[in-house]
Amino acid sequence: MEEERMRPVPAWRKALVRPETGSICGTILVFVFFAMIAGNSGMFSAEGFINWGTVSAQFAIIAVGACLLMIAGEFDLSIGSMIGFSGIIIALLTVQLGVPTWIAIIAAFALAVAIGGLNGYLVIRTGLPSFIVTLAFLFILRGLTIYIAIATTSKTIIGGVKEASEGDWLAALFGGHVLTGLFSWLADKGLIGQFVAGPRAGQPVVEGIPMLMVWALALIIVGHFILVRTKFGNWIFAAGGDAQAARYVGVPVNRVKILMFMLTAFCATVFATCQVMEFGSAAADRGLLKEFEAIISVVIGGALLTGGYGSVIGAALGALIFGVVQQGLFFAGVESSLFRVFLGVILLLAVILNTYIRRRITGER
Repeated sequence: MEEERMRPVPAWRKALVRPETGSICGTILVFVFFAMIAGNSGMFSAEGFINWGTVSAQFAIIAVGACLLMIAGEFDLSIGSMIGFSGIIIALLTVQLGVPTWIAIIAAFALAVAIGGLNGYLVIRTGLPSFIVTLAFLFILRGLTIYIAIATTSKTIIGGVKEASEGDWLAALFGGHVLTGLFSWLADKGLIGQFVAGPRAGQPVVEGIPMLMVWALALIIVGHFILVRTKFGNWIFAAGGDAQAARYVGVPVNRVKILMFMLTAFCATVFATCQVMEFGSAAADRGLLKEFEAIISVVIGGALLTGGYGSVIGAALGALIFGVVQQGLFFAGVESSLFRVFLGVILLLAVILNTYIRRRITGER
């Protein structure tokens, strides 16, 4: 009798068990749905694209780090607090201390990645669930951020970053736009709208592609390549699938997990830096609940909460679904509070689908 493992697997079944399958179907359904109810609202114009594309990019940046960490079998609930903390550090150094912006940005990244490494080290050394360790850092970082801001400036919002960063080479990589010439040309040809009044009269309504979207795309590409094309990607899957078995075959599980915690901190700081450069200010309460938005995007994208299974592309599509639904309801004129209802339904369906896939993979009943 032919062994089970030797039997050919139909193509449809291979596609079904891919992490991205559910999110691909969900993305198509979401776009079709909003094309029907908000197709004439400007949602799919150039300005509308930048609107929901920017929101989706925000989710995608933090979802990449959260996805790889979840595949490695861990969680990071301090992502949101890290966003506020990194932003305040940049603003304090540039505005209050007069440090060059590029140095402030590098310092914020170094500090955030070090804290991420500490998170991972504590999880490994203590054996405590990452949920507990990072939950503690959620409160530690949020409280520390508020304290530092008030102690140094007597307020929780620090402005003046844009002026202090004028002409800085590194700031431009986080707060500028690309393809501005292309969009000006499109506006001149009448393919996209122009402002008709005010100080920006004659300029295109869409200045260019925000660097936030560029960073999101870059992180998605790099994260996907690492996960599916490198030995380290195999280590990530192994660390989350069966850590003890992975250790037996020489996988440096502890190192992999610590590096993934550092990656989530890095992604949170990318988000924070882009936000600070866009608004020209930092606020101690920024990033609130972003850790849950990142995890939701990853789960919608097909990752299992138990680790060892997931996809960066799926997480990116989950972030896209998240952003399109949030902004699509606005374009459709739907009461904004219903966004949570839509999100809850999407999340529930995603978990049900992921559970079904897990059972198909493991043979559980």
